[in-house]
Amino acid sequence: MYQEADYLQINGLQHLSFCPRQCALIHMEQYWKENYLTAGGQVDHEKVHSGLLESRKRVKTARSLRIASSTLGLIGQTDAVEFYKDGTILPIEYKHGEPQNNTSNEVQLCAQVICLEEMLHTTIEQGALFYFKIRKRILVPMTAELRAETIALAHEFHRLIDSGITPEACYKPHCKACSLLEECFPKSAGAKKSVSSYLEKTTKQLETEFA
Repeated sequence: MYQEADYLQINGLQHLSFCPRQCALIHMEQYWKENYLTAGGQVDHEKVHSGLLESRKRVKTARSLRIASSTLGLIGQTDAVEFYKDGTILPIEYKHGEPQNNTSNEVQLCAQVICLEEMLHTTIEQGALFYFKIRKRILVPMTAELRAETIALAHEFHRLIDSGITPEACYKPHCKACSLLEECFPKSAGAKKSVSSYLEKTTKQLETEFA
């Protein structure tokens, strides 16, 4: 169980799953930068959150719900949660692109499910991911395996932040899609060097050259 003062942002699980270094840059070193992918996602999410509550015959849809879990030590908000008359609860996470070849989106969704279960004292069997690029909703079963992966990643997230150490830079093909590519210096920063230390070293070198 985590104390509220130690809660971390849910979206950090997706960042950690994508790249531990990116996660540390955002959640420890407070770096963030928009690129065409993140900007597009921001626009899509503004559309999603434009109406906070919708009600139809069988379902009520709530948006931007604040959620948290002491078990995971996470806090954040949902994109949308559908509450059906039969008691079914379906969290929906909206994504700008298309399905990925990893479970980063599923883990983020599962963390939301665990938060809602803890807060509402219920069990949620599945969630959904809606991808704007393909205009399709994909149901995601909350399997024991996905829950275990999510819990393990949440604990890893806390260990990373508690360590205060930014993981070493390691260039991979997916780096090209990262909005922090220029700040990360994956080809230059070297092992176990943070952006801050790299920039400090570079600045001192420049000052020496132009002194």
